[in-house]
Amino acid sequence: MKKQKRIAAITMARDDEFFLSRWIAYYGKQFGTENLYILLDGTDQKIPENSGKAHITKLPHTPMSRAAGDKYRIKQLTNLAHKLLKKYDIVIGCDSDEFLIVDPKIKQTLSEYLSNTKINTTLSGLGLDIGQHLAQEKELDLFAPFLEQREYALLSTRYTKPIVITKPIHWGSGFHSIKHHNFHIDKNLYLLHFGAVDLKMLETKAKKRGDDWLKHLQRRGNGTINAVTNIKPSADKWLKIARILQTYFRPIYALRKPAMFGIKRVIKIPPKFKKSGV
Repeated sequence: MKKQKRIAAITMARDDEFFLSRWIAYYGKQFGTENLYILLDGTDQKIPENSGKAHITKLPHTPMSRAAGDKYRIKQLTNLAHKLLKKYDIVIGCDSDEFLIVDPKIKQTLSEYLSNTKINTTLSGLGLDIGQHLAQEKELDLFAPFLEQREYALLSTRYTKPIVITKPIHWGSGFHSIKHHNFHIDKNLYLLHFGAVDLKMLETKAKKRGDDWLKHLQRRGNGTINAVTNIKPSADKWLKIARILQTYFRPIYALRKPAMFGIKRVIKIPPKFKKSGV
């Protein structure tokens, strides 16, 4: 076992206390809340009660288009990561509804695993986009673990993100890419995304954004929820197949992003993942 490395986790959030509290609870347990750095978009934002010793900075909020807002947020987080890499060995950057876990079969904490893994500038986990199966799963219990309530995920290149870094780099919007660097997808890491974990929650968010957002959601539904509800789950072997495909293939229009050639596969989340506590 190698010496434990210094690891920080960073995120930025606005009007997202529910997920941010979960994010703090998970990464705080992995690395200690004193190694969490959170940017709040707006001086009016409420600090979660479980923030502990986390470093929280409130920034003035400026209304922007979605694209401009994405660029602004990732610039702030990239700059923060550059500063932190002067005293940390590893920085993890992700959204507040994303959780990087180690395959429980390894029997190591995330901190232990990353400390013992050779990282060539960046590292990614296989992206699993978890959604509510409308025919089988009830409305989310806000106080119970996610994986005790949700069993299905869409294998998603969108969430196979290069969120683990060891050197100053420049992330693309949403952490989906890194400029001038390739992806290195680790065989034992998974990035779980819970943005579509509950339809009612999505509807509430859409309503706050405006009637157009809500009508669009009601008319077309959410792609992840539609997929996990209507596509028959594939065998567990697709976790390995997806990792291979995403490791060796890239779309022509985005050579630094993983590809699955439009193949949609839903898997039933392995029960062992519940041990992650997410």
